[in-house]
Amino acid sequence: MLSLCSFSCFADFDFAGKGTLTYPTGLKKEFEFGFSWQATTGQMRIGKKSYAMKELPESYSVALALSQDDKNVWVQEFAKGYFEQFEWALGEHTITLKKQVLSNQVKGDYVLNIDGTDYFFTGRVSSLNIEFDEAGIKQITADGVSKDMGNK
Repeated sequence: MLSLCSFSCFADFDFAGKGTLTYPTGLKKEFEFGFSWQATTGQMRIGKKSYAMKELPESYSVALALSQDDKNVWVQEFAKGYFEQFEWALGEHTITLKKQVLSNQVKGDYVLNIDGTDYFFTGRVSSLNIEFDEAGIKQITADGVSKDMGNK
């Protein structure tokens, strides 16, 4: 009975992290950057690499860097160079970065959407913070962004 309880206390998850990049030319390229955790072996996969860990990390951050002219973005985990937009699914979570001209101009004309909530860059660098718990991804938040379209 003890071994059943101990086994059930461990939780594993695996999120492929499939996405699509869109380049300024309109070319679309698929990518995969996900996360998995195997509690019994203490293995964490981040992207294509696996790491031995004593416990599940609290979070992982992904930096979003705008180009000097604010026309493109670079995410080290997704591509070797700049691109224009992306869509990324992590389990039940969806993150998109789209160009959209709005009535109020925003930095780079970019709208970052995390699970249905829009955010706008406040500077050239932002980060997505993926927070983990035993069930998988607890939440995804962002730093370096605002909900107010950058007008305040």
